[in-house]
Amino acid sequence: MKYSARSLFANALSGHKKWPEQFPNKDPKKQYDVIIVGGGGHGLGAAYYLAKKYGITNVAVIEKGWLGGGNTGRNTTIIRSNYLYDESAAIYDHAVDLWDGLSQELNYNTMFSKRGVLMLAHNVHDVQSFQRHVHANRLNGVDNKWLNPEACKKFVPILDISNNRHYPVMGGALQMRAGTARHDSVAWGYARAAAQLGVDIIQNCAVTGIKRGPDGAVQGVETEKGFIAAGKIGVSAAGHSSTVMAMAGLRFPLESYPLQALVSEPVKPVLNCVVMSNAVHAYISQSDKGELVIGAGTDQYTSYSQRGALHVLEHTLMSICEIFPIFKRMRMLRSWGGIVDVTPDRSPILGKTPVEGLYVNCGWGTGGFKATPGAANLFAYTIANDHPHKINAPYNLERFVTGRLIDEAAAAAVAH
Repeated sequence: MKYSARSLFANALSGHKKWPEQFPNKDPKKQYDVIIVGGGGHGLGAAYYLAKKYGITNVAVIEKGWLGGGNTGRNTTIIRSNYLYDESAAIYDHAVDLWDGLSQELNYNTMFSKRGVLMLAHNVHDVQSFQRHVHANRLNGVDNKWLNPEACKKFVPILDISNNRHYPVMGGALQMRAGTARHDSVAWGYARAAAQLGVDIIQNCAVTGIKRGPDGAVQGVETEKGFIAAGKIGVSAAGHSSTVMAMAGLRFPLESYPLQALVSEPVKPVLNCVVMSNAVHAYISQSDKGELVIGAGTDQYTSYSQRGALHVLEHTLMSICEIFPIFKRMRMLRSWGGIVDVTPDRSPILGKTPVEGLYVNCGWGTGGFKATPGAANLFAYTIANDHPHKINAPYNLERFVTGRLIDEAAAAAVAH
C-alpha cells in the first residue's frame, strides 16, 4: 500500500494505526531481536539500516506519539558539515554523503537542496575563527571557502554589507554541499522503507520501563500496552534520552533546553541559500513554499517545554532585520520549539552503554537533524556489531571520565 505525505500526516494526527503491531502479550513466543525507542528520523533510520544492511528485520520501533512528531518535525531543516574538529567533520560529512542520495534510496522525496550555507563574520574574532574552520575543513576533505564582504553580497544580493550596522558583514564561510531538506518527509521515508522490509512500527505507545535480567543485561521494555521482549535496545529519544536511560539505572551527562524557530508569510523567491550568524544567534533560509524559516539559539535555562522565552525570538528577529533590512515589514505566521539534549562538550553520545544490550544515540544539541542519515547508519552498525564504527567510536561515554572531550566550537548553544 502506498501512502502520500498528506495521508501519513493526517493518519498520524488521528491516531490511525498505519503500521503492523505485534506484541509479545498477544504471542507469548514473540521476541524482537532489537527494539528502537524513538520514532524520529534517527530511530526510524536505524531500524531501516538494520534491516537493509544487516538483515535484522525482527525489529520494533516504539514511539510515544506519532512518527516524526518530536524534534524531527521541529527543526529548521539545515544540513551542513563545516565543523572544526576532525571527529565532528567526519561524522557530519558522513551524513551529508548519505543525504545526497537518500531520496533515491528510499524512493521518497526528502527535498534535499544543496543550496549552500553561508556563515557570516561580524567581528575580528569571527573572521579568524571561520578562516580557521575553512582551513581545518579542507584538511579533512570537507568543502568550505572564505568570501570577502563583496563576494558575500554577490552570492546573496539582499545582504546589507554597509559599515553603519551593529553587525557589519566582514566576510563569510561558504559550504556549497550544504543546504536544506524537508524535515518530516525524512521520517516518513525511513518509516515506509523500514516497514516494507518487515520492521514493526508502534505509535502512541510510551515506554515506561526497561527490564534487566539477573545478569544485568536488558530483556525488553515495559510500555503502556504491555511488556515487549528484546535482546537489544537502542534509545534514540531526542530531548528525553536521560529520562529513558534512568529507567535502566543509568545517569547521563545531559541537560535539556528549548530551541525555538518561526516562519513568515510566503513571498516570492528572494533568498537562494542558508545564511547563519553565530554572533547574533540567528539563521534564515527560504522554503520551497516561500516562507522565511528563521531559527534562534537555545534558551538559557533547562526545560522540557516546547515553548521558549519570547525575548529570544525578539532578539533573533531584530538581528535578522539588521542584516536583511528588506525583511523589516514581513509578518510571522507561527513559531514552535523543540527540546534538545546538550552534553558538557556540545557533542553527541553514540555507542554502547555499561548495560549489556543497551545502546544510546543522544546529546546532539542543535545538530540532530543534519546528522540524521549518518547517525542512523552508525547507530545501526553499532547495534548490529556490538561495537562502534570508527567514525562514532570517539563519541562514547568514557570520554567524560578520561577527559578526552570533543568540545566542538560550531555546535550546540549557538546558531546551527
